[in-house]
Amino acid sequence: VQLQASGGGLVQAGGSLRLSCAASGRTFSSYDMGWFRQAPGKEREFVAAIRRSSTTYYADSVKGRFTISRDNAKNTVYLEMNSLKPEDTAVYYCAGRVGIQYDSWGQGTQVTVSS
Repeated sequence: VQLQASGGGLVQAGGSLRLSCAASGRTFSSYDMGWFRQAPGKEREFVAAIRRSSTTYYADSVKGRFTISRDNAKNTVYLEMNSLKPEDTAVYYCAGRVGIQYDSWGQGTQVTVSS
């Protein structure tokens, strides 16, 4: 599956953004989907995931503030981000997997949170 992330931008602390990740192909519903992020000088880290069953998982740092969801009819996964903090600033990537490893990656979208 090919992935295209969008929705990033510049927002003030406390604000909100919604990221979208559109997938090509007709097997999107078979994929577990995830969001990851990478801040300057840091390693890429897990943010949130939603399985084929729609079970969701979150990093502790975003629990209660971010919500991942999917719309299989639109081949799209979303990341709703609320109460944003400057430390949420990063390039956000969506990824998909059918097995153990995430092997399909989008190009990334920049999120910048100003204090």
